[in-house]
Amino acid sequence: MLKSFFKYFFMVIITMFVFFPIVWLVSTSFKNPVDMFAVPPIFVPANPSFDHYATLFFEAGIVKYILNSVIVAVSTTLLSLVAGTLAAYSLARFRLPYRMNERLSFWVLSTRMFPPIVTIIPLFAMMRFFHLLNTRMGLVIAYTAFNLPFVVWMMRGFFMEIPEELEEAAMVDGDSRMSAFRRIILPIAKPGLVATSIFTLILSWNEFLFALILSQTRSAATLPIGVASTVTQYEIKWGEMSAAGVIAVVRVLIFAFVVQKHLVRGMSFGAIKG
Repeated sequence: MLKSFFKYFFMVIITMFVFFPIVWLVSTSFKNPVDMFAVPPIFVPANPSFDHYATLFFEAGIVKYILNSVIVAVSTTLLSLVAGTLAAYSLARFRLPYRMNERLSFWVLSTRMFPPIVTIIPLFAMMRFFHLLNTRMGLVIAYTAFNLPFVVWMMRGFFMEIPEELEEAAMVDGDSRMSAFRRIILPIAKPGLVATSIFTLILSWNEFLFALILSQTRSAATLPIGVASTVTQYEIKWGEMSAAGVIAVVRVLIFAFVVQKHLVRGMSFGAIKG
């Protein structure tokens, strides 16, 4: 009994610790400037205000940042999934000499071990040479290059869990390798595709460094840059920053809730048993 009490007690403490910043962020976005610095702190404002949201949409032009983030994040996710899924399937199914499958897989993963900051100078030079600075296309290319190793590594693990006999049976019935991959393997790997797309979308949506260096104007700047712009030379606009943070978080949460039913893994286990 005592053991269960402490277990649930620590679970409640950890939950409060995790959710407190989110609750405070939402609360601050609806506070008046006076309530933000009140002592003792006010958790639930008595008179909620939408002034900060109105400022963002009608004065700060946050709609442009949101549109850029949506286009860049969705394009990056789709491009990374298409290229990464094909590469992962090749590494999981085809046997190369000298264990090149494992060596290539490790090489792909090793590119994520480098901090992004070490690549930003040559990447900036390349983007300037190809006239891709301050463009959404430039950000999509940079984000895809950064997220592709993650997609390959994740999807390779999912494909290795799917029995090869499934596609072999389809090819015996007349399907080509690509047809069997499209009609048999991809539907079974849907949980992996959804999980990988969620992580890729979140990484692309929250990315700050590449967006800061490669988009120097509002024409291609993403939402994290818009949030950072609330920190000015003379003040920090806490209300607008909190409201922009809420907008940034809500969209990812909605996407996660929509696809959460597909996150259950193990659909391929026992697929050929019967």
